[in-house]
Amino acid sequence: GSTKPPYSNDEATKKLLDEQAGDAGNFTNAYVELFKKAVSRNASRPILCVRLLWSCEQHHLGRAEAAVRLLHRLRALCAEHSFGAGDRILVQAHGQAGLIMALLSNLLAAGKSAAREAVLANLKRSMPDTEITLLESLVPSGGLLNGAVLDVVTFGAPVRYGWDPSGLGKLLHVVNHRPMRVDGKRWLAKMELPQITMEMPIAWGGDYVQQLAVAGSDAVTGSEGAKAANKALWELLEPWDGFERWLECARKSVRCQNDGQCLLVDYKDSTGSTDARDHLYGHAAYTRTNAMLFNTTEIVRTLYAPPA
Repeated sequence: GSTKPPYSNDEATKKLLDEQAGDAGNFTNAYVELFKKAVSRNASRPILCVRLLWSCEQHHLGRAEAAVRLLHRLRALCAEHSFGAGDRILVQAHGQAGLIMALLSNLLAAGKSAAREAVLANLKRSMPDTEITLLESLVPSGGLLNGAVLDVVTFGAPVRYGWDPSGLGKLLHVVNHRPMRVDGKRWLAKMELPQITMEMPIAWGGDYVQQLAVAGSDAVTGSEGAKAANKALWELLEPWDGFERWLECARKSVRCQNDGQCLLVDYKDSTGSTDARDHLYGHAAYTRTNAMLFNTTEIVRTLYAPPA
């Protein structure tokens, strides 16, 4: 697999990622297998658990292409395993993969959508027409997933794109957060420069990547064609740029998305270590193997537990 984006969703790349990152901000193969065994233990049939690695191209074009590819992958899973009405698919998305799910929610919404039409039209510059036209024909009718319901849980997703929950079942956002404000707004992150430069090395306030990877923080695309396609999507999705825009968004200190439920969790990952590999500035805790039981319990309790 490649050592830099765009990554391939293949076993070689996943193995390399597991060797280099372990379970720090990465759902490892070992994690997925353990999760599958745990949730299937008392099930009438094994619960399908699939690990998908997106390209990790941190810009609008990369995320939009990933959303389209994921929709095709979900459609293929529904066909392969005969999923339909009454079945549920749960996607757990870490970090910027949560932004992919936000875009996907807008693409998946049933009925006519000018925003979806505009995004898909722009993607025809960089993706095969057949991939786009299939979505254009199936999504408006609600037939893409054959009646199966898509639930989404994000972990540490930055607050950037809007969501359209009408095409989803259940939606939950989990954010690593430690209250540090003295103004009573304990649900907001603390954003005061230069103090934040002293807090970040030990992940004192929680997930700083979630807080700071907002508008204005994207990577640069490659070819001239990709730059043009990305600019067109930028004008649709987030028509602001520059350091001032990034600072404005970061200073809002928003932890929770406007749509879906939100859990602010202290993952107890601030141990005093200044080695970013130990915590990824608060962004690593969600995918740790020792967090699996807690995460799963909270997902079930919040989304699937019967009313009291």
